Amino acid sequence: MDRRDFLVSVAAAAGAASLAGCRSAPPPLPPGELLGTSLDLGHRLRAADFAPPGETRKAAVVIVGAGIAGLAAGWKLARSGFTDFLLVELESEAGGNSRAGRNAVSAYPWGAHYLPLPNREAVAVRELLADLGVLQGDPHALQPVYDERYLCATPQERLYRDGRWQEGLLPQTGVSAGERQQYQRFADLMEGFRRQRDRLGRRAFALPMALSSPAPELQALDRISMRHWLLGQGLDSPHLHWYVNHACRDDYGTGSAMVSAWAGIHYFACRDGEAQNASSDTVLTAPEGNAWLAEGMLRSIGTRAGSRLLTGAMAFRVAGGERAAKGQPIEVDLWLPQEQRTLRLLAGQLIWAAPLFLVPHVFVGHETLRAAARSFSHAPWLVANLTLSRFPEDRAGAPPAWDNVLYEGAGLGYVVATHQQMRLHPGATVLTWYRTLDEQSPQCGREALRDTPRELWAEQILAELERPHRDIRQLTTRLDVFRNGHAMARPVPGLIWGEARRHFAVDGERLRFAHADVSGFSLFEEAQYRGVLAAERTLRRLGLRFSSSLA
Repeated sequence: MDRRDFLVSVAAAAGAASLAGCRSAPPPLPPGELLGTSLDLGHRLRAADFAPPGETRKAAVVIVGAGIAGLAAGWKLARSGFTDFLLVELESEAGGNSRAGRNAVSAYPWGAHYLPLPNREAVAVRELLADLGVLQGDPHALQPVYDERYLCATPQERLYRDGRWQEGLLPQTGVSAGERQQYQRFADLMEGFRRQRDRLGRRAFALPMALSSPAPELQALDRISMRHWLLGQGLDSPHLHWYVNHACRDDYGTGSAMVSAWAGIHYFACRDGEAQNASSDTVLTAPEGNAWLAEGMLRSIGTRAGSRLLTGAMAFRVAGGERAAKGQPIEVDLWLPQEQRTLRLLAGQLIWAAPLFLVPHVFVGHETLRAAARSFSHAPWLVANLTLSRFPEDRAGAPPAWDNVLYEGAGLGYVVATHQQMRLHPGATVLTWYRTLDEQSPQCGREALRDTPRELWAEQILAELERPHRDIRQLTTRLDVFRNGHAMARPVPGLIWGEARRHFAVDGERLRFAHADVSGFSLFEEAQYRGVLAAERTLRRLGLRFSSSLA
């Protein structure tokens, strides 16, 4: 489907929705805004139309990108007592995909909205949670205790299908005995991968992924798609394929036909976190999604190192680095749009914690890195937050849950920002609805995000949610839409264990990369690991002593 066909289909869906059901005119669309990452600055970056630097500053360490990876790098540096660093962010606030919004009803996420219970090998995640007071007691314990306020209240998830809600996301009604046998076989295969170790004791699928076994038979899974692997195992159940496809779209922004089988299996086999006071499948969440994690790291940086964050600053040129003369700093040129001027930073060490798709546009020289970065592709996403005067009327079946998925529809479903408080304080709420535009190429998806007005998105979203909630239009008082053209790296076959990704995982003398892209897919644990790893490598290069968060 190309961009024009996509826009026509959106408009047609909106028109059909306005004519369906009751003959009376539907209520007007609720007010709202069309938001998103800095599209204008991104286009200007391609044009490379910037003034020469009018000011030069020095910094021992510069971190470009204040998403989870950049914040994690700053958190680790500050926690180790190192203060001479500057964190640079294009947007007006830090957080990346973990930013949030707030209104009179609730805080709500604009992206990532949960964190599974961390595995024992995710040491840095556990240390962070202990630092924030959410993990209580020993962060290395097999089953830590977590703050009850962050443990997702039950029910955690449900699925809308055939006019009814069911508990859980794996379809249950109308499923044949043969398909149920396939369900069990798939579960057994995933459990086998979860328990598998190589001769050195490394897990087949670890989190962070850098700790996974590099065994050739496991690497071979990266050369085929998840869908191809399922069919090769004789697993052809349509309901199972829907479930796996939904999981891939939800975590990777791309369907199972395009996701590497290694990445697809990793989704199901990498997690084994436990807690004393929660079941293993419980997630940590808050009304604002994962923004509480980003804000917690930012507070740690500010508390220990003063003001180390420069927002509204776009890095458009990086020169020097590995080929520069010994002792010569790396030049990082920043465009400050609010001031309409260019600032040059002279960095002794550079941690690039921004997405890798920017590398070909920003780095001068470094042809190998520029070429490797072009091997990555990124999934576009759409997120909407609907503020409701009360929770909508529900169809039959399972009660409201935190995560609510529709079996049929363009979207992935919605999470309820007020889920933790609904039983105690029923009333107004915010629903955060997600969609990945994986039915078309990433480029066409980005063009659709750029060209589609908020009104068309809003109409399509409301039409989709009317199926499970007939009164959604009458109750929605505001509907804001957020566009993210490069939300996450797509783990297509050949990326995870390919040569291109490895170029960014090495420890350079003065330059290292820290974004989740370096892992090949976007998870909080991966972004945080890459940021902490880059910070620890930087501290070693500076000859400073520290206690590792990765061992």
